[in-house]
Amino acid sequence: MKRLFALTLAAFTATAAFSQELVDKGFVEGWNIMMDPALGNGCLIQTVYQDLSVVRLGYDALDNRGYFAVYNKAWGDIEQGKSYPIRFDLDGKSFDATAIGFNQGSVPGATVFFTDRNFVNAIAQNKSMTVYNPAGEVVMAIDLKGTAKALEYARDCQNRKL
Repeated sequence: MKRLFALTLAAFTATAAFSQELVDKGFVEGWNIMMDPALGNGCLIQTVYQDLSVVRLGYDALDNRGYFAVYNKAWGDIEQGKSYPIRFDLDGKSFDATAIGFNQGSVPGATVFFTDRNFVNAIAQNKSMTVYNPAGEVVMAIDLKGTAKALEYARDCQNRKL
């Protein structure tokens, strides 16, 4: 319920620039299921958290890879195209990655691209994700409740082009 409330509050601020290009495919377990024509009609899940972070997990059909992206207006110091080493912790399992900074409109964010499907499976099978910067400081911590179900729908979207 809190995420739905945050989604409603943030709809006119944090996501306006993002949702204009995406095709809505439904809402499951606190996540929007969407298709991105800019990425070869790759499907994704997206949600907004209370701190107004917009989180996406999806498929880039143009380059045959997955991605995890986070946008937040408060992250003004992220530079377009700059690489940022980070670490994901999924209920005690760590994954090292490199995030690429970008700006979507005037909202800064970072994206991690991956080809290892085990990463998506790890996200779906866990309850929380914490992201750390190189100094070991928490960048963000999110509840993954409902993610497994939403990813099932995103896979259906991707396989059937719903």
